[in-house]
Amino acid sequence: MKELVKKLRKYEIRIRKAITTQMQGDFHSVFKGTGLEFDDVRSYQYGDDVRSIDWNVSAKGHGTFVKTYREEKEQSVFLMLDVSASQRIGTGLQQKLDVGKEICGVLALSAARQQSQIGIICISDRKEKYLKPAKGIQQAYSIIKAVSELEPKSAKTDLAAGIKLTLDIIRRRSIILLLSDFIDINYEKELSMLARRHDLIVLHLRDIREQQLPPMGIVPILDKETGRTVWLNTSGEEFQKRYLAQYQENQEQLMRLCQKYQANYLAIDTNEDYVPQLVNLFRLRNKSTKKSA
Repeated sequence: MKELVKKLRKYEIRIRKAITTQMQGDFHSVFKGTGLEFDDVRSYQYGDDVRSIDWNVSAKGHGTFVKTYREEKEQSVFLMLDVSASQRIGTGLQQKLDVGKEICGVLALSAARQQSQIGIICISDRKEKYLKPAKGIQQAYSIIKAVSELEPKSAKTDLAAGIKLTLDIIRRRSIILLLSDFIDINYEKELSMLARRHDLIVLHLRDIREQQLPPMGIVPILDKETGRTVWLNTSGEEFQKRYLAQYQENQEQLMRLCQKYQANYLAIDTNEDYVPQLVNLFRLRNKSTKKSA
């Protein structure tokens, strides 16, 4: 456990230093959000947006007043980690699930240092683990310990059910990071609901073997989620084309969905260093938030 935390701290420091450098000292938070909270009311001035008028206050007869807002000081962060069996694929030393657990640990430490509320839910086709959002370094350690020791009870995937569960649990607008390989169907409606209600970041965990299936002839393929074995001719040209087309279509559909509902999307491969990719993601989020402010 100590070695794991030490490793994750190094990753966190790399991320924070890199973003700070790239933002030229104007770095505020890894989890820079767009959430606003009500601050006060003031008298209406020429040019104010009529949609910001507080009609309840104005109706008291002392003039016309508009609502003012400020950026939320306390950011709430929630992690969703897919721990189904398809996540246990990896070409090198790490499986997709290993990478997902590490990223959750890094983000938990970052959130704790910024005094953000941080929670996590691990899902398969059921709730495997849930830690309600809380602040502090002990909460980060609890998340790291929980994911490192977790042994899922189910091998199956049901992203739609996991997202519905999260929507029921997390009512306050939060930054939600969903980590999954998205090897599932019929979750698009729930994902769009999640993106509309929260500031959603989708981290798509991938492995090179899924993108470049090697031609090995007729081989048995084990579906880890169903336990069934099927024989496939992986060297067949038609099979290779169909498989690759389906894989690319699934990814493009996910990217289109994220774009439509203004959710951040990032693909992370198991054989690559994910720290620079996270750095770039958070740098872009900071820039886009500054422009919209």
